Amino acid sequence: MSAFWGWIVLAATVAMAVIVVEGARRLLAGRRLSARWPGAGEAARHCTAPAFTFAVVISASAAMPYHALNGAAEDAVRHLLKIAAIGATTWLVLRITYALTEPALARLTRIEGERNRRARKARTQMLLLRRIAAAVVVVVAVGAALFTFPAVRTLGAGMLASAGVAGLVVGIAARPALGNLFAGLQIAFSDALRLDDVVVVQGQWGRIEELTLSYVVVCLWDDRRLILPVSYFTEQPFENWTRHSSRVVGSVTLHVDWTVPVEELRTELYKMLRDNPLWDRREWILQVTDVLPNGLVQLRALMSAADSASAWDLRCDAREHLVAYVREHHPDALPRFRAELAGTGAAAGADADAAGGLTAAPGPQAAQPPAYT
Repeated sequence: MSAFWGWIVLAATVAMAVIVVEGARRLLAGRRLSARWPGAGEAARHCTAPAFTFAVVISASAAMPYHALNGAAEDAVRHLLKIAAIGATTWLVLRITYALTEPALARLTRIEGERNRRARKARTQMLLLRRIAAAVVVVVAVGAALFTFPAVRTLGAGMLASAGVAGLVVGIAARPALGNLFAGLQIAFSDALRLDDVVVVQGQWGRIEELTLSYVVVCLWDDRRLILPVSYFTEQPFENWTRHSSRVVGSVTLHVDWTVPVEELRTELYKMLRDNPLWDRREWILQVTDVLPNGLVQLRALMSAADSASAWDLRCDAREHLVAYVREHHPDALPRFRAELAGTGAAAGADADAAGGLTAAPGPQAAQPPAYT
C-alpha cells in the first residue's frame, strides 16, 4: 500500500471512530433512553470529550501508516501515541466512574428525615472510595506512561532489586500522607464522622463540609472554614451532635430572683413552643437546676428540634420570649443582688458609698435592714 492510501485509511478510520462515538452520544442523550434512565444524558455529557479523544487516539494508533515514516519518526510517533492512549484511557475511566456515581450521590443528598443519617454515611463512604479509586487509577497510569521510557524501565528494575530499602524510605517519607489515608478510611467505615455532621472541634461549632483523603473542612457557624488533617479526628476528641440522629436537644439558662413563679413560666414556655414551627414536639422541660450564692436561682429550659440549625434558632426564640415575659409580667423577679450594711452614722454612709453608692440613714448601732439594688 502506498503512503497516500495509508493516510487515506488513517483519516477514514479516525472519522469512522468519531461517527461511532457521536452516534453513541446521541443514543444516550435521546429522549427514550433518558426517560428509562435519567442519568444517561448526564453521563453522555460528562464523557463526551474523553470519549472523542479516546476514539481518535486508539483509531490513529491502529491505522497509522508507520511504513511511511522513517525510523526515528516512527519510534517517536509510536511512543507518543502509546502515551496518548494511556492518558485518554485514564481520562475516560475517571469520567465514567464519576458519571456513574453522580446520580446516586445526588439522590443521597436529597434524603431527609430519619433516613438522612444512613444516607450521609453512604455518601461519605462513596465519595472516599471514589477518590481512592481515582488516585489509584492516576498513579497506575503515570507509572505505565513512565515505564514506556527505556531509562525508566532500567531504573525500575534496579528499584525492584532494592525493594526493601526503597520501601522503607518511601514509607518514612510518606508516613503523614499514608496516615491520613488510613484515617480517612477508618472514619468512613467506622461511621464516626459523615458529611453534614454537626461537630464541636477545638471549641468551635460547625458542620462537616468536605471530607477528603488528607483533610477535613469544617464550616463554622460564622461561615469560616476550619481545615484539619483527617488524622486529627482519630487522635483527638471531638463532639459529634448528629452521631445517631440529626435531632438535637437545646438548652436555655436563665438567672432570676427567688420570687420568680416557676410554674407560670413553665406554662408560658409550653405555649411558646407549641406555636413555634421549629419545635419537633418531642421533648421540652423547665427546671430549677441550681441555687446560686448571690441570691439568684438558675432555670434551665430544654427543647428538641429536628436539626442543630433549628435548635439554635429555637433556643434564641425561647430565650427572647422568656426574658420579655419576666420583664413585662414579673419585674420583681429580675436579677437583684442583696447586701447587708452594718455600722452607724457617717461611717455607715461611707461604707455604703464605698459599697456602691448606697446610703444608710443615721440610727442606733443596730444592724440596718438589707438593701436591694
